[in-house]
Amino acid sequence: MANEIAIPLLPCRSIDEMVDFYTMLGFRRIYYQVRPNPYVLLKREDLQLGFFGMPEAFKPEDSYGTCVIVVPDTGELFEAFAAGMRAAHGKLLVSGIPRMTRPRRRKNDGNHSGFAVIDPGGNWIRFMAARPLPEKEEATSRLTTSLNRAVVMGDSHGNHERAAEILDGALQRDKDTASAAELLEALVYRAELAVRAKDHAAAGHALARARALSLTEAEREQLAQSLAAIDDLEAVLGL
Repeated sequence: MANEIAIPLLPCRSIDEMVDFYTMLGFRRIYYQVRPNPYVLLKREDLQLGFFGMPEAFKPEDSYGTCVIVVPDTGELFEAFAAGMRAAHGKLLVSGIPRMTRPRRRKNDGNHSGFAVIDPGGNWIRFMAARPLPEKEEATSRLTTSLNRAVVMGDSHGNHERAAEILDGALQRDKDTASAAELLEALVYRAELAVRAKDHAAAGHALARARALSLTEAEREQLAQSLAAIDDLEAVLGL
């Protein structure tokens, strides 16, 4: 059998809150009911997500709701979602609930690129690329290896405190031996982790270090997404 369609059904505190959030990301409401049980179905192209309302005591930060969605291009979808967030809020939502992580290589998932949307219901909608990214020579460097570990801890497991500890140790250890490109990617992620922890001083320090790095034009082109992340994080911090 082929052409099956799976529709995740996930919990939330308010179906209206979910409609507002996912409409911002380009979804449209295709089914809505309040009684006998609150339920809404949202669709964006071929992607469908269903949400059911929970009692008032439901806490999004305690939710175990999650699903994995395989897409052809995580970068293209992320940029579409990011455009919706910027239009609605003037910035990316990178901390608290709701928020969104950036597409990054996931060593715990066969080297695929992935990012997550954590919605107002506390659900982790995990978007993964259909094809793995090519291996990079520098991926065996000590700093990049530590960055990959930190991404698994911070973006897959949601433990930004442990991810920050991993990166702090690596950045101190490898600050004089890593390339500027490696340092940039590590510092940008460290700043994002600091924003999640509401440590704006640490975030500003990491971004200042990233801005001070000397990059070639070829490196700037290669690191365009990380440089764009600096702009987004500075907007969050009001810099």
